[in-house]
Amino acid sequence: MFEVWAPLATAVDVEIGEIRYPMDARMGGWWSAEVPGAGHGTDYRFRLDGGEPLPDPRTRWQPEGIFGPSRVYDHDRFEWNDELWRGRNLPGSVIYELHVGAFTPGGTFDSAAGKLDHLVSLGVDFVEVMPVPPVPGERNWGYDGVDLWAVTDNYGGPDALKRFVEACHLRGIGVILDVVYNHLGPSGNFLAPFGPYFHSSASSFWGQAVNLDGPGSDEVRRYFIGNALQWLRDYHIDGLRLDAVHALHDNRAVHLLEELAGEVDALSAAAGRPLTLIAESDLNDPRLMTPREAGGYGLAAAWNDDVHHALHVAVTGERHGYYDDFAGALPKVLASAYLHDGTYSAFRGRSHGRPACHVPGYRFVCSAQNHDQIGNRAEGDRMAPEALRLAAGLLLTSPFTPMLFMGEEWGARTPFLFFTDHVEPQLREGEGDRRRREFVGFGYDDWAEKAPDPGEELTFLRSKLDWSELDDEAHRAHLDWYRALIALRRAQPDLSDPRLDRVRVEHGETWLVIHRGALRVAANLSPIPLKIRLAPGRILLASDPGVHFGDVPVPPGAASPGDPSDFGEGLILPAHSLAVIRPDGSGL
Repeated sequence: MFEVWAPLATAVDVEIGEIRYPMDARMGGWWSAEVPGAGHGTDYRFRLDGGEPLPDPRTRWQPEGIFGPSRVYDHDRFEWNDELWRGRNLPGSVIYELHVGAFTPGGTFDSAAGKLDHLVSLGVDFVEVMPVPPVPGERNWGYDGVDLWAVTDNYGGPDALKRFVEACHLRGIGVILDVVYNHLGPSGNFLAPFGPYFHSSASSFWGQAVNLDGPGSDEVRRYFIGNALQWLRDYHIDGLRLDAVHALHDNRAVHLLEELAGEVDALSAAAGRPLTLIAESDLNDPRLMTPREAGGYGLAAAWNDDVHHALHVAVTGERHGYYDDFAGALPKVLASAYLHDGTYSAFRGRSHGRPACHVPGYRFVCSAQNHDQIGNRAEGDRMAPEALRLAAGLLLTSPFTPMLFMGEEWGARTPFLFFTDHVEPQLREGEGDRRRREFVGFGYDDWAEKAPDPGEELTFLRSKLDWSELDDEAHRAHLDWYRALIALRRAQPDLSDPRLDRVRVEHGETWLVIHRGALRVAANLSPIPLKIRLAPGRILLASDPGVHFGDVPVPPGAASPGDPSDFGEGLILPAHSLAVIRPDGSGL
């Protein structure tokens, strides 16, 4: 059975080969046709009122790319072997974000599956996969997707995604898929002829907004909700990361996100496993993850850029663009999630956000690096390993849900650049200029000319991880630090405790002592040694072998919080170091 929603058409045909089969009009603008002999593997297109052939808006398979025919894909033909998988909950978990094309030399789901044992030994609980629908050309971050129900053949197609998900489940790892519902890519977007999929006036930086609240929007909403349910049900995916939900224009009483959360909860109950929705939003609005019965949207979590920005400023000293708001912000965000919780944002020129102290910390997905914060730098450069080790120590001992970006666990030196492969000359030529305008918006005015051409294949190839780096002793030591942090987080319940009211932060200009239950996390953010007056105890983990308790003076020129003449017992922290301490007498 072929079906398509085309409410404005007066005649619709499904075309298979050179033969057109007229479709019958049904209620609500739907059309359908039975074609004898058609089934899994059949290529087809639709023609509206005798016009040009178009791919199916709900195509599950586009083996020839965004301009080729759709192909029938039968989900039931795949034989799953993950029947013992019962899902994974977000609280206490660590997420690992990856781009399939850049994660391995092969750049496919199958080659990515070959690296899963590395993630098991690292200790992560979820992988978060950047968007996978078909895109222009052979390489893309994924946010230019157009056939939202399909899986790009660049990575192996729909069966390959299922094999990857199954391989993750068999190793105890859940899968979160990044999906984009706020816009479609500029190339190969054939939805508009089929119906009122797009808003008549609203738009965003990325293009025309989808129609979620205007005439005809009931079916448009079902298009996106049905898409979400497909990934969770038919691909056994465990959660979705919803891209830039602040760009969803929806003035209905029941927002799309609230409606989606209700549908996903119902599917979770039927499937017998937890299903997780995570929003990306820059609104600092805790209503996103407040339960629906308490007046919220009922999502599981949201990305929290305030934690990223505060960490970045604290360990790197960078202050350009939006980072300038976050100087000295780390103590506040570690205990209350948001810096801007109704406070003034100089970058925005207005007050921003609302308090979120009532929200448990696990509902905030936080990172020291992610695809945006690396890729939005002109040269795609990552944080220096010394700074990253310190940031990771603070992140992985925080009350939030930590997320790592591929390669950071071994201090990868490869950049992660913005790359595309547009086939239309005007899009290819204009991408660099558009990206440079974006850099200026981020406050990277002086960097705009440093960015390589997104359309050059070398830009993509440079972004691939270099797994041979793991043969280097320095990279292995970096990896050992990440493994030890994740293992300690799992072994010490105080470190994954999400209750923000249990977090207390003592701090000076260059040091922090974070109270996490019976434990203390002490950090020296400065380039010189530091002595902190801290009760003696057992050092559970330290980033530097020079961390120790002592009653001797710190070296000349080093800092000593409190009375500089007091050289009694204290914790000695070398430059840019961190330690997790269990004070004596804790009773544990």
